[in-house]
Amino acid sequence: MSPDSAARDALICRTESNGVARLTLNRPEVHNAFNDALIAEMTSALDVLERDTQVRAVILSGNGKSFSAGADLNWMRAMAGYSHAENLRDAEALGDLMHRLDSMKKPTIALVQGPAFGGGVGLVACCDIAIAAQRASFCLSEVKLGLIPAVISPYVVAAMGPRAARRYFLTAERFSAEKAMALGLVHEVVADDGLDAAAEAIIAELLAAGPIAVREAKDLIASVAFRPPDAVLRQDTAERIARIRASDEGREGLTAFLEKRPPNWRDANSR
Repeated sequence: MSPDSAARDALICRTESNGVARLTLNRPEVHNAFNDALIAEMTSALDVLERDTQVRAVILSGNGKSFSAGADLNWMRAMAGYSHAENLRDAEALGDLMHRLDSMKKPTIALVQGPAFGGGVGLVACCDIAIAAQRASFCLSEVKLGLIPAVISPYVVAAMGPRAARRYFLTAERFSAEKAMALGLVHEVVADDGLDAAAEAIIAELLAAGPIAVREAKDLIASVAFRPPDAVLRQDTAERIARIRASDEGREGLTAFLEKRPPNWRDANSR
């Protein structure tokens, strides 16, 4: 690793005037692999973005040829000599990062410009929306290293389903962006130079929506997924819509629609 790369920020975080935060993995010399320091930095950055009331959405991307190769091999080599307790703490830290990203109240978008391996696939699965370039590829490579994709498994299985996981967890095959879309891991595949334009289109839609409504919609999905529509769930969903209808944002949205004007949360760039 060169002195310049060692001194470079491993994570770049900047928030634009429209409230879109861009979180960029910046270790291209190791394919944006993460170690304990980067895991801690990412978790902290997501905590800060969650609390920032000016942030409306978060974009996660990677610099260089790869989105993320998952865990840094040098870090993994060091962990092999750790005690069980030390390994457990490291695994829990990665689990905390995945949970933090998955449970963000702000909408999250993964822009996958190149290979995503192992934990990199986990990051993609934890984002609400994933867009991949045609040259992107994916691999749950852990078993070929004698490991398992343990802490990322709840999110990857939720994204691609247990049936697909039964193949790709076990074979560690590399698969294309088109296959990832067919499996449900990514939502859209675009030309290699089309990621930014695709992201801007999604951002425009998100900024047109009520920020509280977006947060509530995310919580709604987590609450109703895979539950039967029994009396308890029906009551819960009725309470949710009754509450938001009577909220300031709900009233403003309906009034603006009837008056044929933009609601007060609309960014000027999204009109």
